[in-house]
Amino acid sequence: MSPQSRQTEARPTETHPGEARPSESGLNRELGVLVGFDGSELAAQAVRVGAAEAHRRSIPLTIVTAYALPTMIYPNMASIPSEPEDERAKRAAEEILAEAVELVRDHPGAKSFRTAPGDAAGVLVTFSSSAEIAVVGARGRGGFMGRVLGSVSTALPAHAHCPTIVVPHHATAIDAADGPVVVAVDGSDTGRVAMVTAAAEAAVRGAALEVVAVLPAGEEWLYWYPELELSSEVTGRRQREVAAGLEKEAAGLGEQFPDLPVTTSVPVGDPKEVLASASGRAQLLVLGTRGRGRIKSALLGSVSRGVLDHAEGPVMVVPS
Repeated sequence: MSPQSRQTEARPTETHPGEARPSESGLNRELGVLVGFDGSELAAQAVRVGAAEAHRRSIPLTIVTAYALPTMIYPNMASIPSEPEDERAKRAAEEILAEAVELVRDHPGAKSFRTAPGDAAGVLVTFSSSAEIAVVGARGRGGFMGRVLGSVSTALPAHAHCPTIVVPHHATAIDAADGPVVVAVDGSDTGRVAMVTAAAEAAVRGAALEVVAVLPAGEEWLYWYPELELSSEVTGRRQREVAAGLEKEAAGLGEQFPDLPVTTSVPVGDPKEVLASASGRAQLLVLGTRGRGRIKSALLGSVSRGVLDHAEGPVMVVPS
């Protein structure tokens, strides 16, 4: 079922015909920047981030509030409410969405506001097939995003059809305007996709790109390079080898992005801690959904989940 066939309008849609455009992949991305909203403070921050992304790219902004359909089972006629419960749920969602309308009243670009019945994560995953970027808060009121790292902010990056920006609950660096775009790579194909995506993000923002490959310290090395013995000499040698390979890969970006300043680094440490710290000084931290970890089939890897749970600034997760 397409997103359009599942939507209901919370308010008359505000659009400017002709502004929606297909992405470079040729897919229909008419929703532009998709933002999930549940009325929470962090969801409001996600709306602001989404509006800035839409303005930066000159693409539409679409804000969606999902609502659960109640199980309507009544033991007798007297227990049937005067207003159908599904209509009440929809009306409540429209009231929540009206708050988002006010938040972006001055947004100059095309914008639309939608309610949709169903599980919030499922609704946004479906809509994401027609979006260029999705934006959610790391947690919400429980019905929409929930928990420290909520159900939606966990499920959406893992299953979305477009990159997802998660606005953290440690919101100390929501807009580090002078910071670089930082991307984490690990030699996997997913990491390479993330690197190219991050380069495009940096170009759009007029920012520098910092490519980081974190070498896990100590015993964590053994699952990356089981043929090696642990020693400071091996650590230093491997760090130099990775740095040389990383510089070569980063240099390849110059063909697509000739004016983009690119730096590389190979710190040694816990990847989750290193990258979460980097998010505090970056405009945007970019990750792949999974990399070279033990469980390669996991849709959202342990590093990505760990970084999302402790990030200090917005994190973009790029689907493989």
